[in-house]
Amino acid sequence: MTTSRRLGVGFIGSGFNAKFHLRAWRGVRDADVRGIWSPSTERAGATAALARELDVGDCRPFPSIADMVADPAIDAIWLTGPNFARIENVEEICDTVARGRGALLGIACEKPLARNVAEAQRVATLVRDAGVQHGYLENQVFAPQVAHGRALLWARGAALTGRPYLARAAEEHSGPHMPWFWQGDLQGGGVLNDMMCHSALVVRHLLTRPGAPLATVKPVRVTGHIASLKWTRPAYVRKLQQSMGSDVDYARRPAEDFASVVIEYETDDGHTVLGEATTSWSFVGAGLRLSAELLGPEYSLAWNTLDTGLKLFFSREVRGETGEDLVEKQNAEVGLMPVVADEAVAYGYEAEDRHFVRAFLGKEAPLLTFADGVEVVRVLMAAYQSAEEGRTLEFPPPGIDTFVPAVARGTWKP
Repeated sequence: MTTSRRLGVGFIGSGFNAKFHLRAWRGVRDADVRGIWSPSTERAGATAALARELDVGDCRPFPSIADMVADPAIDAIWLTGPNFARIENVEEICDTVARGRGALLGIACEKPLARNVAEAQRVATLVRDAGVQHGYLENQVFAPQVAHGRALLWARGAALTGRPYLARAAEEHSGPHMPWFWQGDLQGGGVLNDMMCHSALVVRHLLTRPGAPLATVKPVRVTGHIASLKWTRPAYVRKLQQSMGSDVDYARRPAEDFASVVIEYETDDGHTVLGEATTSWSFVGAGLRLSAELLGPEYSLAWNTLDTGLKLFFSREVRGETGEDLVEKQNAEVGLMPVVADEAVAYGYEAEDRHFVRAFLGKEAPLLTFADGVEVVRVLMAAYQSAEEGRTLEFPPPGIDTFVPAVARGTWKP
């Protein structure tokens, strides 16, 4: 049912990801950010103040998730908190709705949906049983170049010469911002669980005909590989502990900083197509690099976020403070450097948030739901299992719904 009301949105989480969404919200119509909850009241207050400063809503911090869900001004929740808190956060939301204390039009959840398949299924079941619409937040699918390039290649190249047969995607940077990302038990793994959720979905999305469901491109075999290329070297073990704290000890409890996966798909029109995805916390460059390719019989697409239209040069005499004002995960302050002028737009956050606002208001069908989020986690776990066993696995492999990677269990030895 379509509604003409404005959507009041509450955020769970006050960190880096939540702030990206707030900056994206400047391009979102029909919705206001009205609430923030975080386990840190100080950070919740600061993030609410940022929302007001950006003029994206009359936002205030809430003392609990239940209080935020119960507030009549809140119609939808954006889940941007840490992986290890996902289930307890969703349980509190759904319990509040079940007890009649609050009513929601939708719940949107950041990637990955959970740390493993069992947890992802629990999240999806809780929300389904609460009778609330849901959307899986995957910003790179909504990146303008990805969306526009995919539409053009399918409309022109594929329509005349046949469907694409190979997609590649990568996300690479020098490492996450917060300690919990580096801890396999809290995060659910290393870079594969953290970032392959993007790339594995992007390749399938590119290989899927616009307007058709992802199920028309069915994964049938998965080959995964993980490695620690940088952060288990002694000098970098020490550096990581100095910056992230003593709980992050890659000499004793490492997580992978590089991962790759090859996914073989069967299409509904009888073709075999391939997706290749790579992710890295050991990339050294200007900063975050997102890239993708799509290849077909007589055409190709290429996207790289560091191929920007703006570059700055600073000589050695310009001694600025360390920051991320040019690009996310910025690695230098001098030299010739690319600038991503509006990262929230370039990486797809703005289009993503606008879409799910419209979906929860009944104006369009959600492109991705929690069912898609569960399927992504299932692919990630198959990639981990393949890497551990050193072989290609038929998908889905037996027992994948209860599988927990060695990295998450703290037993992985690179």
